[in-house]
Amino acid sequence: MAIKPTDNETFYREVDEELRREQMRSLWERYGKLAIVGIVLVLAAIAGAIWWKNHQEAQAGKKGQELIAAFDDIGRRDKKAAMPRLEGLAKADVPGYRVAALLTKADLAVEDNNLDGAAQLLQQVSGDENLDPVYRDLALVRLTHVQFDKLAPDAVIARLKGLAVAGNPWFGSAGEMVAISYLKQGKQKEAGQIFAAMAKDKKVPESIRSRATQMAGSLGFDAVVEPVAKQEGNQ
Repeated sequence: MAIKPTDNETFYREVDEELRREQMRSLWERYGKLAIVGIVLVLAAIAGAIWWKNHQEAQAGKKGQELIAAFDDIGRRDKKAAMPRLEGLAKADVPGYRVAALLTKADLAVEDNNLDGAAQLLQQVSGDENLDPVYRDLALVRLTHVQFDKLAPDAVIARLKGLAVAGNPWFGSAGEMVAISYLKQGKQKEAGQIFAAMAKDKKVPESIRSRATQMAGSLGFDAVVEPVAKQEGNQ
């Protein structure tokens, strides 16, 4: 009896499916255990990543509480209680907490008139290339402020000139020290230009802008910002 075409198709499909099953069985016998191990490793990696993220968040939460507690101690004038907390945070692997602790310790050192100790702490931050430049620049400005009376004017200018420009977050503090250093060198024009620029920069703190306006005026520079005139016919 002849096999009909439809029977041929059915037969071929059954043979093909059987071959596929045989191939899969063979592959599983060869690589099945490796596949299981691979899946387990992937799941373990995912679980590990989730645990590490949760662990980091928990640790960050603890560090945040510790920093707040240290600030509370300082607010109560209890430096003895605050210092161990700050010492621990100064070794934290989270940059923000580490910087906050070191800068706070530096402030306390300045308050105790320990300028050398404060300078060492600030140098630790400003010289740490693993930190964000904003942190490092802030520490450099404060370091220069602590050492200002001992530094030669050209040293101050060399250190802060790159920060004493409009648009820089530390333009006010850095610009003031650079301008004063120019005055010490007898460079009134350079000093006046910086004072005038600070006076006109609304991002500079008001107290510094006020001083800059007075200094710029005394040096013959116009530091008054003219109000924008309203154009007629504005809708």
